[in-house]
Parts: sequence; C-alpha cells; structure tokens
Amino acid sequence: MAVRADDIPVPRGRPRLAGRVREWLDQESILGPVFVTPALLLLVLLVAYPFLMALYFAMSNAFIGRPSEFIGIRNFVRLWDSDAFRQTFQNAFVFTGIAVAFKLVFGICLALLLNEQLWFKRFIRGAVLLPWVIPTALSTLGWWWMFNSLYSVVNWTGIAVGFMDPPGPNWLGQKYYAMTAVVTVNVWRGLPFFAITILAGLVAIPRELYEAAEADGAGPVARFWLITLPLLKPVLAIVVLFSTIFTFSDFNIVYVLTRGGPINSTHLFATLSRVVGIDTGRIGEGAAISLYLFPLLVFVVWAQLRFVRKQAY
Repeated sequence: MAVRADDIPVPRGRPRLAGRVREWLDQESILGPVFVTPALLLLVLLVAYPFLMALYFAMSNAFIGRPSEFIGIRNFVRLWDSDAFRQTFQNAFVFTGIAVAFKLVFGICLALLLNEQLWFKRFIRGAVLLPWVIPTALSTLGWWWMFNSLYSVVNWTGIAVGFMDPPGPNWLGQKYYAMTAVVTVNVWRGLPFFAITILAGLVAIPRELYEAAEADGAGPVARFWLITLPLLKPVLAIVVLFSTIFTFSDFNIVYVLTRGGPINSTHLFATLSRVVGIDTGRIGEGAAISLYLFPLLVFVVWAQLRFVRKQAY
C-alpha cells in the first residue's frame, strides 16, 4: 500500500534550523546590520584604529625605544620652528594646485576627444587607463630613468630637437626642475582618472540638448560653455575633491624620484612624515606632520560635498 506524504509523522519540538535562520534574516532590522558589519569591521580595523593611533602619537613625545608621554598639541606648534616643515607646507600647496589644475584641463580635453567617433575607440580608452593601472612605484621608476642626469631620455630628445643646450638640465638635482619632474609624473598618472570619470559624465548628457543648441546656431565653443560645462559641474567637483586629497597625500612618486630633495624642495607631508617618524625615530613629530592638514581636508570635503548637493537640487 502506498504511503502518502501526509501520513509521515513530522517530529515536533524545534523547527528546522534553516527555516529559523531564514525567518530571522527576513527581518529588515536583522538583515541590514548583517550586511553592513563586514564593511564596518574593515573601516574600524584599517581606518579608524590607525587614525586614532596616529592621533595618540601626534599628541605624545613618542620616540623609538623609550616610553611616551602626553604633551598635547606641542608637536604641532613646534613644527613651525623647522625650516624643512615650512618648506614642505609650501611645497604641498604648490604641488597640489599645479597638478590638479593641469589634470583638470587635460582631463576635460582628453575626455572630449575620447567622446568623439574614433577608430579603435575601445582600444584607445583601454590604453588611456594604463598609467593609472600600472603600480605607482614601477611606473615612477621608469620616469626616474627618463629624468636621470646620465641617462635622461628627456634631455636627449630636447637636445636633438634643439630645445635644450647640452648637457641639459639636472632634473632631479635642481630645485625647480625637481618640482617640475614630480608634478609631471603626478599629472601623467592621475590624468586617466580625470579623463574616464569626465567621459562618464559626458556620455550621460542627452544628445537632444546639443542638437537643439546647434539648431539655434550655437557653435562648438558655445555648446561647451552653455551645455557641457554646466552639466559636468557635479562630476568635476567630485573628481577634483578626490584628486586633491590623493595629491596632498602623495608619497610614492616623490619618494621614488627625489626622496624629498634637493634640500627639501620636493618634500610633501607624507614623505617628510616618513623621514622624521621612521628614519630619525621621532614618531610623535612624524605623526603630527601626517595629520597637520587633516582639518583643512575636512573643510575641503565639506565644501565640495555642499557644492555637489546644491548642483543636484
């Protein structure tokens, strides 16, 4: 005789574990924290904890090999007595301002070019990303060979075309040439980020706006100033914000090319912090240098996000 499923006795007591877990996860108050917890743990371990430790060291006289004592903001005040720090403070703003300005202008131009109908457009877009994809230290090492006073391809090319007099400038050994070199490498590396991000904004602009403006007699320049640039403002604000933060905290390019020299002329906060905190063992002063611009960057982020919010609404 066939046995029906209804005739099979079901053990009573506790329900199946899978069913209980499923019912438990169906609750929004439970499922949300479960998904957020891994990201929260990463932020606490990789961002919050190192930041709090840096803040603690910056307010102490921590030195390698001896106990530290709390001294408040004394490290931040003493930094202004250092010629190297004052030079670094100036370098950071000059380096960031020039590099971000060039990346913004060249990024818009490159994005407009990539938005046109080109042969092998997908290949070209992929090739544009190479400077940003290649590891920073590896690509900067190649630039170090190009700027080296003995093997400089830049000098050889400039002399060959008549732009320079032999033997050419010492790019990494003279103050202004060294700053030019590190700015050039930073612009070369950061340009793809600008170009691809701005290109995404260009693709999102409706073509009907350009067609209507062209029908009204607007030329390419007028269409750019009246349509493209206003609609790109939110995208430009975000990309400039990220680039400003990344450029202020740049380390690899300067450290590989010049080590902050010559005579501290290319030191940034990250490189000077490494030299003071690691090479000389003054951990407290090194941490203070690394955190010096934190309030300013917080204000920059707040101002940029407020601008983006106004543009969105």
